[in-house]
Amino acid sequence: MTSHTDTTKTPWKVWWHLTRPHTLTAGFVPVFIGTAYALKDKQFNWLLFLAMMIAALLIQMATNMFNEYYDYKRGLDTAESVGIGGTIVRHGVQPATIMKIALTLYGIALLLGIYICANTSWWILVIGLISMLFGYLYTGGPFPIAYSPFGEIVAGTFMGYVIIAISYFVQAQQLTIDILFISIAPSILIGNILTANNIRDLDNDKKAGRKTLSILIGKKLSIHMLAILFFIVYAWLVIMPFLNITPFATWLALLAVPKSIEAIQSFHKGTSPIEMMPAMIATAKTNTIFGLLFAIGLTIDALIKF
Repeated sequence: MTSHTDTTKTPWKVWWHLTRPHTLTAGFVPVFIGTAYALKDKQFNWLLFLAMMIAALLIQMATNMFNEYYDYKRGLDTAESVGIGGTIVRHGVQPATIMKIALTLYGIALLLGIYICANTSWWILVIGLISMLFGYLYTGGPFPIAYSPFGEIVAGTFMGYVIIAISYFVQAQQLTIDILFISIAPSILIGNILTANNIRDLDNDKKAGRKTLSILIGKKLSIHMLAILFFIVYAWLVIMPFLNITPFATWLALLAVPKSIEAIQSFHKGTSPIEMMPAMIATAKTNTIFGLLFAIGLTIDALIKF
């Protein structure tokens, strides 16, 4: 494994690319949703919102860096790999530097977590530490979650339900069963980002010995599964207002449907990782569009009722 230096990019772009920007949607969207849902209880604290937002993004960035570090160490990443930060294999950055940056981001997130806990509940620190541990274990440790069929479930649970629940709790100082229900769609969409990534990287992951769900069921079934999960997301979105879980204004999120269709069509057309990259990006954008419009719908309803 050798490092290659690419001088065509300025340093800030190299470091920005390391964060894998198209995945950061999984960090900030759940915070928006949980915070917006708390508005119905007439609760909103700017400082706690910003602390949650920054902490979630830092944890997501650090998780991506752990991914970069361990995939390189295991020989999975090369200069030709698609979808990676490429900071090590293309730009000559030392792996130890990537690990130090990731741990530093975790440290800052921990300090923000302590501030949040001091103003809410110290139980959040326990949940936050568990979430950070799973972020590390996603690609770190002897049995990486990313190399198993459970990556989507773990990512959807911790980056979806857990962050939404914490974001709601730090504002409203309580939890309700409805949080579980409103988290279903966002959690599935975050899991879909991982599925899209695994479909794109299926052949290379298989050679590297990974056992992702996409490898186990194959590309065709994985794309069908992705389409079914998109359908479940929008069906549940339509149903929730009739169950008095969310307001009808959240139907704004249906505007994300075209981007979901684009993702599925792109996967069917693509045969190589580079050809399927647009599908991966469309899947991540689906999460962003859906999540932001869903949060806007919650906010509009709350403001109307103020």
